[in-house]
Amino acid sequence: MGENEGLLTSALSRVRHNKRYIFWFWVLNVALAWLGAGAFQAEAHGILDHSLFSGRLVHGFDLAVLIEMFARPEFGSMMASVAPAMHFAALYFLLTALFMPGVLQGYAATYRLPRAEFFRACGTNLWRFVRLMIVAAIVVGILSAALFGIRAALMDKSLESTNELLHFEVSITCLCVIFLVMTAVRVWFDLAEVDVVLSDQRAVRKSISTAFRNAWKNLGHLLGAYVLIAIIGIGILVGGIFCWIKFVPAASVFGAVVVSQFTLILLLIARFWQRSVAVTYYLQSMMEPIAEKPFMPDPNAMTFPPPPIPGGPSTPLEPAGS
Repeated sequence: MGENEGLLTSALSRVRHNKRYIFWFWVLNVALAWLGAGAFQAEAHGILDHSLFSGRLVHGFDLAVLIEMFARPEFGSMMASVAPAMHFAALYFLLTALFMPGVLQGYAATYRLPRAEFFRACGTNLWRFVRLMIVAAIVVGILSAALFGIRAALMDKSLESTNELLHFEVSITCLCVIFLVMTAVRVWFDLAEVDVVLSDQRAVRKSISTAFRNAWKNLGHLLGAYVLIAIIGIGILVGGIFCWIKFVPAASVFGAVVVSQFTLILLLIARFWQRSVAVTYYLQSMMEPIAEKPFMPDPNAMTFPPPPIPGGPSTPLEPAGS
């Protein structure tokens, strides 16, 4: 636990000294979310601005009114409203792949990373990160399909038992196992991303192999740190929803915006904290130390006699012509 605390506190210190990255990613989240919700906002305004039912959504939440709004023919196709949000979500993942190398480089630096070095790291590692994301998607897809298939088979088998709680217990246990496995895969590919950036590794497969060996060797250490941060993130999300329901009036748009955006910032801190854990672990355990060469004087170099000691005997000057 002491090692986890050291890793977590060191990683949190890096996040605290690079707060500007969280701010700019928050701006990016808000801007893309606003643009992605534009189509739904236009459709909803066209109906709710001319309907008395809008009061039941403004001064509270009525699920029946929301479903009825979706079912009205003038609302249009749900796909037309959802498609822009999906497109901007894909754009967000692409921009994350673009800017994350600069963030990792900034976390590893012992000084404030200049803007030129930040964007140089982003441009150099963009295609490498895209390849890493493709490999990660393949691995996650295969593992998730296998794990959820096993979960479905175990749940079907549990229905044959006379224990009424067994079905629920098997479902929760399987979900916890899937969460741990997916978190371990996240650790693996986070370390691969850090290795690609900090070692300037062009061969992505080598970074994936190196990250797998190190993640497996220290899986308990890294998984414990990631899971603890994830639990903190879940607590932040639950606390934000509770504050929204308990303290924000239904008609207070400003209050809802403040609570939701404050919760979003805290969730971004948790996410960047995990990235910082990967960078900190890489610097502590994966980066090869630079070998210091001992000083070897050049035998061909000219040597000079030492200067005379003040107050000591001096060598008499020889007369000229002697």
